[in-house]
Amino acid sequence: IEPYLAAHNIILSHATAASIYRKSYQVNQSGIIGMVMSSVWYVPFRNTPTDRSAVQRALAFDNAWFLDPIIYGDYPPEMRQIVGSRLPIFSSDDKEKLKSKLDFIGINHYTTLYAQDCLFSQCNFSTSRGDSFVQTTGERDGLPIGDPTATPDFYMVPYGMEKIIMYFKERYNNTPMFITENGYSQASNKDVPMQDLLNDTARIEYLTCYLDSLAMAVRHGADVRGYFIWSLLDNFEWLYGYTLRFGIYYVDYNTLERTPKQSAVWYHKFLNGVKILKQKPSQGRVGRTLHLPS
Repeated sequence: IEPYLAAHNIILSHATAASIYRKSYQVNQSGIIGMVMSSVWYVPFRNTPTDRSAVQRALAFDNAWFLDPIIYGDYPPEMRQIVGSRLPIFSSDDKEKLKSKLDFIGINHYTTLYAQDCLFSQCNFSTSRGDSFVQTTGERDGLPIGDPTATPDFYMVPYGMEKIIMYFKERYNNTPMFITENGYSQASNKDVPMQDLLNDTARIEYLTCYLDSLAMAVRHGADVRGYFIWSLLDNFEWLYGYTLRFGIYYVDYNTLERTPKQSAVWYHKFLNGVKILKQKPSQGRVGRTLHLPS
């Protein structure tokens, strides 16, 4: 029950902070309030009703757990059906406090994974994530879902960007969205030559494909207001420390000197309206010119 109590307090704390901001600061500062979700897209491990249901449960436990209460005033039915009375109840005062407490949804999206139902079998985890009865994996029948990256369980699956955006669009009435993180990691250790890290053509392909997928979501009506690459600079990456590099600028961690990678040169041209042709296709992806809607 503890994770659900903690999440409940996070949601109510968000509502309280948002109320204070709207009342005392928003008029003068013209700021907007949002919540950022770390959002994986899921596809069924097998094309079966149980695995398709597992996808919906995985998305609910990842995203709707926090967004449904803020936008609709209660937890998602996909969670209520499983967690039941262990989910706290929002009082009428709580629901009133939650109203209009979100101006945008932030989306951190990097990868897509398979979701497999494990309701009638043994799930491989014992945390609250296990309450969804979903097992996730990046491989099926010995094949990865997309080109692997240096981050475990992060694969290059561009269509997932469009899919996750459309999920938020449809579930939350096209609330304005920002892609707050999206990027590609390189392995980094003393044996990796600096020149290999600067010649990051795989990152250019990743970003091109994901921006193309983002553009498709915009064409389909998704209200996406902005996009941010993770990240401008190589930095300390959580549990992975300095062993992963997400930056489009190489950082020498001894001297802190910054050197633009090929992706930085590419991104500069892209932002200045140069038509960019995708890199050499791999794993059946079709190369084409990227045109983002204005």
